[in-house]
Amino acid sequence: MTKDKMTKNKATIKRRLNGTVVSDKMKKTVVVEVARLKMHPKYLKYYKMTTRFKAHDEKGEYKTGDKVVIEATKPLSKEKRWIVVKKLSN
Repeated sequence: MTKDKMTKNKATIKRRLNGTVVSDKMKKTVVVEVARLKMHPKYLKYYKMTTRFKAHDEKGEYKTGDKVVIEATKPLSKEKRWIVVKKLSN
C-alpha cells in the first residue's frame, strides 16, 4: 500500500477541549476559557492554568457562562482556530 492510500482510509482526529464562555460580545465569535492542571518542575505540586481561545459561533447561540466543547479547525481569521461544537450546561 502506498502512503496516499493509507492516509485516505484513516479518520482525522481533531483536538477537542472543554471550557467556559467568558465573552460573547463579538459577532459570530465567543471567547472560551479552558483550565488545566500543570505540575511545577521543582516543587512537584499542581497549579491551575487557564488559556483563552477565540471560537467560531455561527448563530450566536452561546452566552457567557455556558460550558461548551470546542474543536480545532483550519484558521478562520487572524486569531480564530477553534469552532464551538456543542453546549454541555449553563
